[in-house]
Amino acid sequence: MHSTKHPIAIDEHIAAVNLTSFHYGVPGSGKKVYIQASLHADEVPAMLVAHVLRQELERLDAEGRIKGEVILVPVANPIGLGQVIHGAPFGRYDLATGTNFNRAYRHVAQDVMAGVAGQLGQDAAANVALIRQHARRSVASWEPGNPTATLKKTLLTMAIDADIMLDLHCDTEAVLHMYAGTPLVEAVLPLAALMEARVLLVATESGGEPFDEACGRLWWDLTRHYPDAAIPPACVAVTVELRGENDVNYDYARKDADALLRYLAHQGVLDIPVGDMPAYACAPTPLDAVEPLTAPHAGVLVLRKALGERVEAGEPIADIVNPVSGQVTPVAASRPGLLFACTAHRHLLRGMHVCKVAGTDSFRIGDLLSS
Repeated sequence: MHSTKHPIAIDEHIAAVNLTSFHYGVPGSGKKVYIQASLHADEVPAMLVAHVLRQELERLDAEGRIKGEVILVPVANPIGLGQVIHGAPFGRYDLATGTNFNRAYRHVAQDVMAGVAGQLGQDAAANVALIRQHARRSVASWEPGNPTATLKKTLLTMAIDADIMLDLHCDTEAVLHMYAGTPLVEAVLPLAALMEARVLLVATESGGEPFDEACGRLWWDLTRHYPDAAIPPACVAVTVELRGENDVNYDYARKDADALLRYLAHQGVLDIPVGDMPAYACAPTPLDAVEPLTAPHAGVLVLRKALGERVEAGEPIADIVNPVSGQVTPVAASRPGLLFACTAHRHLLRGMHVCKVAGTDSFRIGDLLSS
């Protein structure tokens, strides 16, 4: 095992910021795995899971039981981790630019398409190696204009050529759920089972260029562009939402870390028992079948359904109570589905986010992720 410090903010007379990565196994000896925690820096459960992962990976590395390479970034956003407004952590957006830390990553597909033109054939392994070479070159050519862009480039440099990329997040209040590319469903379902995910949200493109799609989407974009070439979806890129932001405890952290390690064993990266594969707790759900609900007017949010419950179309999920006028307005989904996430705030203004319901029938278009 070794660790690497990556300088992020280079204006030493103002502030110096470093990112730390931990490296296990031997590069080139098997699959490459990249795991990062808390890219949204105020999503703390992921950092505790990373702490447990680090302890286990150090032990497994010392015992020679890592059959490949694993990179772990336990704090993926040191910039956001230092942002506090009036005592409240503020780690989702960069205060300097207003940019979401999990948006606007470089999508390298166009560069790679140009670089590999006329060179792809029916040898899938050779195609993967060539595509990764050009993907690394494209990321290296990225010229960041500010510290946050430097952070994004540094993270993507480590992850762009990974076989497995796990981006650990959480929601405000939620059951455990996951995001992945539609072509990755078969590879991701075992992880969903091991994590006991209640929802697996899939899309070919969700909008906004999040980190997982910067790593994974280039493969099916290239397949679409070069339909006669053998191009597999060579990066299993998954965003794992580890319940809600206050679900920080050792029991959850150990359980989640154990599930992640068992998945890596299932993928041939770790020499540890996989154990019995649990039954799937969910089926893949199109991301464009998720219905976000908002407050119809200002008031107190009173939930009438618990997270993880199924709801019917028109069934009240919550009430918005105006304590001055006495107005009480139910909030209901227009389609049946599973209530899987909701806001942590209990007084809302008109138009603010209330909750999300995962249905089964696609109906949304445009950007599918929250801002």
